[in-house]
Amino acid sequence: MQIYKVGGAVRDRLLGRPVTEVDWLVVGATPEEMLARGFRPVGADFPVFLHPQTGDEYALARTERKSGRGYGGFTFHASPDVTLEEDLQRRDLTINAIAEDHDGQLIDPYGGQHDLQARLLRHVSPAFAEDPLRVLRVARFAARYAELGFQIADETLELMRQLARSGELSALTAERSWKEISRALMEPRPDVFVQVLQASDALAELFPELAATFAMGNAAGEHLLGALRQCARHGQPLPVRWACLLLGCATREDGEERLAAIDALNQRCKAPRDCQELAMLLGRFHQAASAARTLPAETLLDMLQHFDIYRRPERFEQFIAACEMDAWTGPEHGLFSQADYLRGAASAARAVAVKPLLDQGYKGAELGKALSAARLETLRGYCQRNAK
Repeated sequence: MQIYKVGGAVRDRLLGRPVTEVDWLVVGATPEEMLARGFRPVGADFPVFLHPQTGDEYALARTERKSGRGYGGFTFHASPDVTLEEDLQRRDLTINAIAEDHDGQLIDPYGGQHDLQARLLRHVSPAFAEDPLRVLRVARFAARYAELGFQIADETLELMRQLARSGELSALTAERSWKEISRALMEPRPDVFVQVLQASDALAELFPELAATFAMGNAAGEHLLGALRQCARHGQPLPVRWACLLLGCATREDGEERLAAIDALNQRCKAPRDCQELAMLLGRFHQAASAARTLPAETLLDMLQHFDIYRRPERFEQFIAACEMDAWTGPEHGLFSQADYLRGAASAARAVAVKPLLDQGYKGAELGKALSAARLETLRGYCQRNAK
């Protein structure tokens, strides 16, 4: 039995980046031997075990063979006769196919160290084109390491295009795709993730609504990418980044068509509820928010009610943040002049007390109407004091 450190832990150490988790590869062992040493099995598709003390994952060396469509369309073979080189060959990129033994010696049969120095994302073998998920993974790595100067090798980008044209991307499950998409959006350059999908012809397959935005011209696509860059620069959370991405659908003139496109993307990707809701609210109220000072009190109250600012004030703050990130790429260069006005309106509406209405005998549906009327009156006064 031989045990090696593999994958991201080796790659990031060589890049001088923090190592957050370690993957271990076991060569020359059987599942029975692992169990005898106290390891706990966790793998469903192939033998993966948890170390009895550290809880780290240890996977038996394996090979794989394409047997169907999609990410799960593979047959795995794990046995003591699978070599380290055979296991490394099935991996996606050369920089992820470097192993390290217990003495710190590197085993690098596919030139991963050279590609790290050359800042190149290059596939290990032609089998790369058998797994459609690798299109998303490579785009994610490009988003992570773009600021270090990494580029995708031309031959690897061509294989990604072949995957996109093959129809294999449609076989990916929404859950597995979302895992890659969400991680990519939280990388230092989420805009590069979108650019790579566009360059590899995958954007039209995965996000046709956004591909239509790029088809409208450089300005529309660059605006979307710029908003994502600002999200990363300002450390925005995932819901804000997702909402800014889907705001790319908002170049459509018709409001209902725009919301339908956003909803279709939400549903197809099975984004979490907080991401879906913020994306829909941004698509619906972004234009109104940009002209908030001109809105009548009734329209302003309707907007605030949709955000449920009384119980979920953080969602309204995320909405304002998304508007700010989008505005940063516009003609005013980062000035979303309505932010303070909207925050003030929300604060004024929240300040309306319920107790005086209860003391007056209001209850049930009548209490709701009286509370809305009081908030509307407060907002009218706020608008008169602050309108320009």
